[in-house]
Amino acid sequence: MYSHMQPMTPIPAATALAAPLLVQFLANQVCAGFPSPAEDLGAERLDLAALLVPNPQATFFMRASGVSMVNFGINDQDILVVNKSKRPRHGLIVVAAVDGEFTVKKLYKKLGRIKLVAGNPTYPDITPKDEQTLQIWGVVTSVIKIFPA
Repeated sequence: MYSHMQPMTPIPAATALAAPLLVQFLANQVCAGFPSPAEDLGAERLDLAALLVPNPQATFFMRASGVSMVNFGINDQDILVVNKSKRPRHGLIVVAAVDGEFTVKKLYKKLGRIKLVAGNPTYPDITPKDEQTLQIWGVVTSVIKIFPA
């Protein structure tokens, strides 16, 4: 019924990232408009683990399934970085358990009303009914995209 994630156990970041993940980081910005003249490419080391997972004990990786969040930049099969220690607030993307099933949506939380907003107009928002259980499981802090090469 809902665009939910494949049944799986979230992968804890604390076990997935046992050591720093250092990659080459070019200090120059990449122009997304008109190209800029080539400059000397300054390089430094970037620790992706520290950037994406500042709190390993409370961070998990989950794979998105479905297209209900495409307008918010989350596509089918993207990897979500989910932090359980972040406070869920209005306007944040969250992973929630609705009747025991995981779903990723934008949290609407105002004036005592809570709903989970889809990022695709063809999918309904989720407004919990009295008989439903809703638990905000964690806050999505990053999305990792893999493009076909």
